[in-house]
Amino acid sequence: MYTIKSKTLFVGAICLLLAATVSAQDEPECKTFKEIYGTAKIMAEEMWNGAFTYETNEALAFDMWFVGANPNDAKAAVVNNSLSAGDKYMYDTNICHLNYFHKENVEIELPEHEPETFTECLPWAERACCASDTVETADKLKEGYGEEFHWDRCGPLSRACEAFFVQEACFYECEPTAGLYRKYQKHEFDPNNPDHNEWQMYGMPIKASYWDAWFAACANEKFCAHDGGDFFSCAAKYELADAADGGSSKLGAGAIAGIAVACVFGVAASAFALFMYRRERAGEPVFQPLNRDQARTGAAGQETQYSAEQP
Repeated sequence: MYTIKSKTLFVGAICLLLAATVSAQDEPECKTFKEIYGTAKIMAEEMWNGAFTYETNEALAFDMWFVGANPNDAKAAVVNNSLSAGDKYMYDTNICHLNYFHKENVEIELPEHEPETFTECLPWAERACCASDTVETADKLKEGYGEEFHWDRCGPLSRACEAFFVQEACFYECEPTAGLYRKYQKHEFDPNNPDHNEWQMYGMPIKASYWDAWFAACANEKFCAHDGGDFFSCAAKYELADAADGGSSKLGAGAIAGIAVACVFGVAASAFALFMYRRERAGEPVFQPLNRDQARTGAAGQETQYSAEQP
């Protein structure tokens, strides 16, 4: 009895494990921007993990997108003029302070002309912290950090909505003043501290009107709702799901269906065996054996019948 019970429980556990594995591969839930954030301010300050703020005093705010001369230089000058002489270098916008795909710790020549292919992030064509080959197209901007950072994981976005993601990507890659808001500035960055990095931004004030326009364009579009719509938390979640799908645990729909059928059959067979065992133990077997007298009578009758049929 113990063996049969154990077998039934084992088969059931395998099925539960399969269900958990399939569930673990699920991607984050998708909801509309309106459902996730509710307001442009919350979207601005939550989606990028605090990298930006929603600034209603636009005289003090930076532009994420512009045409013509870069208006952010003047805003940076205000920040820089408030610093001591010793700190000015750390906030010098002639140097790229962010470090990922950015130009590494080099002084930006004024102006720095990029090739004619520098069209996607056109506002920064004459002075940028990004190299042209990293920002050539919207697809290249989207693909740069891996599939987990694709902004359209919940389905295609409208052109109006996607344009804002492209602009933010251009701003992050190319804008020299973005380095003013590096989370761990050079004077405090500790390469031995696993929590520190050279790429993260924090608290950069962006015009509220820009966020309002972004939210209006994307309000009814779908986006990752995990962790309040935090893009970085979503990317981590997608990375886990992608790793599961790409590894040995990846199962196609047909394979999952086949294993599910096998599980159902296995549990049913084990349960039936257990049922029969209990009936036997109770003296009420499902299949009654023939007793010896019945067997002999049946055999004799068949023999007589056979003999009578002989000529």
